Amino acid sequence: MKTILLLLLVILITPLSVKAQKIFSVEYESQADLKVFVVEYESQCDLKVYVVDYVSKADEAGLWYFVEYESQADKKIYFVEYESQADLKIYMVKYESQAGWNKSEKQYLLL
Repeated sequence: MKTILLLLLVILITPLSVKAQKIFSVEYESQADLKVFVVEYESQCDLKVYVVDYVSKADEAGLWYFVEYESQADKKIYFVEYESQADLKIYMVKYESQAGWNKSEKQYLLL
């Protein structure tokens, strides 16, 4: 019973702890924590991403700030050529307010 309650608590808290990320784009797939593919249409994505200008603005899911150095990153990503190679499919939105999860089952990838 305690295990079930603990599991429920973790499930409920997890979406609250998923925030924006400091991202570094690596040159080689083997260096990446996550393989990403940019889709053409919003309906195809797992996450709608807006790239912010300042790290302090990256405070919600889907708001990414690209850091200059690998050591500053929360996640290292590699952009793959084909959708089937991707762990996460993203769609780049025009406005900050549009950013967020389209398919929440992939949230664990950015923890």
